[in-house]
Amino acid sequence: MTQTDNNTTPMRPDTSLSKGLSTFIKSKSFIGFVISVAVLAVLSLVYFYPDAMQGNELRQHDMQQGAAIGHEVQAYTEATGEASRWTNSIFSGMPNFQIAPSYPSNDLMSWIGDLYTLWLPSPANLIFAMMMGFFILLLAMKVKWYLALPGAIAYGFSSYFFIIIGAGHIWKFITLSYIPPTIAGIVLCYRGRYLAGGALAALFAMLQIAGNHIQMSYYFMFVVVGFVVAYAVILYRRHNMSQWVKATGALAIAAVLAVAANSPSLYNTYEYSKETMRGNHSELSGEGNASAVNAGGGLNKDYITAWSYGKSETFTLLIPNVKGGATIKPEKGGNKLLSLYDVDATQDLVRSGQLPGEMASALQQMPQYFGDQPMTNGPVYVGALLMALFLLGCIIVKGPIKWMLVIVTIISIALSWGHNMMWLTDLMIDHFPMYNKFRTVASILVIAEFTIPLLAVLALQQVIANRDKWREYRIPLLVSFGLCLLVCAIGIIAPGTFGSYLSAQEHDYYVASGMAMQYPQLFAAIEKVRMSMVSSDALRSFIVIGIGASLLLLFFKDKISAKVLCIVLTVVIVGDLYMVDKRYINSDSFLPRQLAQGDPFPLTQADRQILADTTMNYRVMNIPQFGEAAPSYHHKMIGGYHAAKLTRYQDMIDRHLIKFQGGDVSEADMNVLNMLNARYLVMSDDEVYVNPDALGNAWFVDRVMYVDGADAEMAALDTINPAVTAVSDAKFRDILGANVPVKQPGDTIFETTYAPNRLTYHAQSGKGGVAVFSEVYFPWGWKAWIDGEPADIARVDYLLRAMRIPAGTHEIKMEFDPESLHVTSSLAYVSIIIIYIAVVAAVLLGIMGLSRRKEDDES
Repeated sequence: MTQTDNNTTPMRPDTSLSKGLSTFIKSKSFIGFVISVAVLAVLSLVYFYPDAMQGNELRQHDMQQGAAIGHEVQAYTEATGEASRWTNSIFSGMPNFQIAPSYPSNDLMSWIGDLYTLWLPSPANLIFAMMMGFFILLLAMKVKWYLALPGAIAYGFSSYFFIIIGAGHIWKFITLSYIPPTIAGIVLCYRGRYLAGGALAALFAMLQIAGNHIQMSYYFMFVVVGFVVAYAVILYRRHNMSQWVKATGALAIAAVLAVAANSPSLYNTYEYSKETMRGNHSELSGEGNASAVNAGGGLNKDYITAWSYGKSETFTLLIPNVKGGATIKPEKGGNKLLSLYDVDATQDLVRSGQLPGEMASALQQMPQYFGDQPMTNGPVYVGALLMALFLLGCIIVKGPIKWMLVIVTIISIALSWGHNMMWLTDLMIDHFPMYNKFRTVASILVIAEFTIPLLAVLALQQVIANRDKWREYRIPLLVSFGLCLLVCAIGIIAPGTFGSYLSAQEHDYYVASGMAMQYPQLFAAIEKVRMSMVSSDALRSFIVIGIGASLLLLFFKDKISAKVLCIVLTVVIVGDLYMVDKRYINSDSFLPRQLAQGDPFPLTQADRQILADTTMNYRVMNIPQFGEAAPSYHHKMIGGYHAAKLTRYQDMIDRHLIKFQGGDVSEADMNVLNMLNARYLVMSDDEVYVNPDALGNAWFVDRVMYVDGADAEMAALDTINPAVTAVSDAKFRDILGANVPVKQPGDTIFETTYAPNRLTYHAQSGKGGVAVFSEVYFPWGWKAWIDGEPADIARVDYLLRAMRIPAGTHEIKMEFDPESLHVTSSLAYVSIIIIYIAVVAAVLLGIMGLSRRKEDDES
């Protein structure tokens, strides 16, 4: 034996690392990975060319809403460098935990998102992230890169993802993009790579939760639990449950770290939700209060299921226009109605003289969509070829993972039906934790959008690995592809099989009123145009599936190689989904950069008149746009839009404020506006009235009337004059005092400084008294001082603040600074750092492991 053979000195870590890195870079897997990333990046840029590169903007509706209601705090932060957790721009004031929340610890995460998407311009970066995450998952599941690539493209180009970009649901999109790589970490853990899997799961779960769309994370818990159970079965069969226990433990630690990293958002949102219509029912008895809120907590069932997918509408997974496509499409900063007049079949009827011009113009008011939902930005289409491969996977793929994917797919489809399968929806709402906190149940189809391409890729992998099993696979191929072709053929020949040409709402309106009988030619044209949309898309899907089946047949007959099959299938998948996606978001959807730099909410004449008043703090009641977000961009509004408004404010809307839109306004309703300091009432863009009775920022009252319970509080508002009398729950008696001094001549209180989260007042009184502030009461976070000494805040008039002020001259300060923010931020910093250390350690150990494996192979 030579001296070299006897040398047992371990390799130095730096040498091992460099050799491992060299091995990794030269490996076929790394080269394939680089090629795949490049393809995904190019595809993302090509789809949004040239708009993404030119800096053109998508002014999506939801993003516009967010910009409007977040403008006050954003402007304050830019001016002062200080973040505010309270805004007065909507609903007379509320916490902004769910309005584009940002916390100091988020700065440690944001750079990861930019790196992960290669600093691509928006919105190309979003699609890249969606595809990249699924690609990572497929690699973790031991799928070859050349198979993972078409799978990732198919997933990322699913129509729903482009639709939510167009609608402005960006936080939902970001959350969804980080879910597949989170599951990739779970898979790696159960494969025995505890550090790598745990670190990957913790990193992407952290980013996923930071996306702040709990509903999507909640829905995907069905998938996560499915993977956990599936791997328990797999490892149990291998007599290796110790590996499952270790992996589950590692993932539990990863989950704790990911949650802790987002604790500022999660904890404060959780506490906030207890005061909102999402988490707390109205304390008022009787019907008609907080109409979107269930009396037992959570949302009302009608509100939850308003957007329910129709049973026949589910065929959009295979045929996109089976219910007409979309109602609206984003275009140049607004939304354009997609009408039947725009369909080619309508123009053919006009040119042939079958549809007179006046009737054709009526079709401009008829939407293309005729499904069960009130409206939609587009259907959920996963790709015709993917559906056929999914059905093939249901037959030929073996093992618990397959069965889990099939079961979860069925569950998601059934739950998406909402009020169309109410027994199941009732079961989930009444007995499944947190299910009643979320609306728009149709969005749970994101699970099917995930499981269908995943099982489709596993099926394709099975086919390529068993090229010599044509006899075994021909029947499954015939069944899966044949069934899809049969459904498409029915759509071509008899499109009415999928349901009426009128939606349920349209049927109730047009048929019940007799209008359909009155204009038979018009409604015959509507039927013909809508059915033509179904037939043409059914033919399109038929062709796509036929091409896919032909390619698989050529592969089994040894006419093309596996790589050629993957390349051509990729082209077919891209061509199919690309053309469908372009229906819902394309260059017409973008606003040129030069125009986008202007004011997103141009001033109206009413706005200009109001803004001429430079008083620092007053409110505006915009009656026509009470429930809209746009007015909040320029003013502090009585109304606004937010899905999680305070429950007590919703009560006030239902009992008093909503009446201004109906015109049946009582003296009590006007008193409510006065106590909310509504100085201006907007009647139209050009018409605004000054309200001389607005009570201002604060005032002393002569009397406090104590009552028991919310019903008595609300009822008292019908009789009191809030300028002189306040009503309060008896539990605040200790703060305000049993006896209130009568206001003396010369007693005054006025606001001296204003910031969204900080208010100061000057008070002068002969005998002291109770001051009422036209600010919304919130049970935690607000602190008060009188001349620097802490003081308590009470609630009066159902939702306002009040304080007991001693006699004399005093300075009063209020500040919104929840202590929980400071505690949770410290926890988040520590957790984020631990996650990063784990990721770096996993990468370094992985590279060093490659070096050791290479040495073992050489020896």
